[in-house]
Amino acid sequence: MKALVTGFEPFGGEPINPAFEALGRLPPRLGALAIATRILPAVFGDALDALEEAVRAAAPDIVLCVGLAGGRAALSLERVAINIEDARIPDNKGRQPIDLPVVAGGPAAYFTTLPIKAAVAALRDAGLPASVSNGAGTFVCNHVFYGLLHVAATRRLDLRGGFLHVPYLPSQAARQDGAPSMALEDIVRGIEIVLTVAASRRDDIAAPEGAIS
Repeated sequence: MKALVTGFEPFGGEPINPAFEALGRLPPRLGALAIATRILPAVFGDALDALEEAVRAAAPDIVLCVGLAGGRAALSLERVAINIEDARIPDNKGRQPIDLPVVAGGPAAYFTTLPIKAAVAALRDAGLPASVSNGAGTFVCNHVFYGLLHVAATRRLDLRGGFLHVPYLPSQAARQDGAPSMALEDIVRGIEIVLTVAASRRDDIAAPEGAIS
């Protein structure tokens, strides 16, 4: 079985990105699961082009895209990708789409095809803060998440995909008035746990992970 894990280059004026740093520390294998990695540009359009190229090259069974969600305190597995681009800040090429679809005429949303509740339970069992998130934002992270699931659905690719948002690293949080953070080694361990769970099962568990608001 093969997995492709993607991360992003630094963006938004940050000198580092924990998703970028974590990919460099992933092992090439987790048991029978072979792991390929790819850094994506934090740029609308270009990121999807790079992702599609990586999927063609790796022919993965599992794709886990990883991105930074500064301000979150937990590893957040995303449930849904929405067909909208609404950028609060410009991307790394100065592009700032507002109220545009990721894919013109595409479905309003796609749901992850990874067992995210089982993965969250495993993360918590390992002592890592984790949650199911119902909002991947409207920046390049959601753009890639939606694009991945759209490509898989429309091209009938035999892969399962999802998105993991990670907190700031401590060095970043120190510049953000004490925002929540997580050590890089815990982020890497979290990615490994998500991959292990995804490789071991297709079905998810029934557990209350909804949000009240």
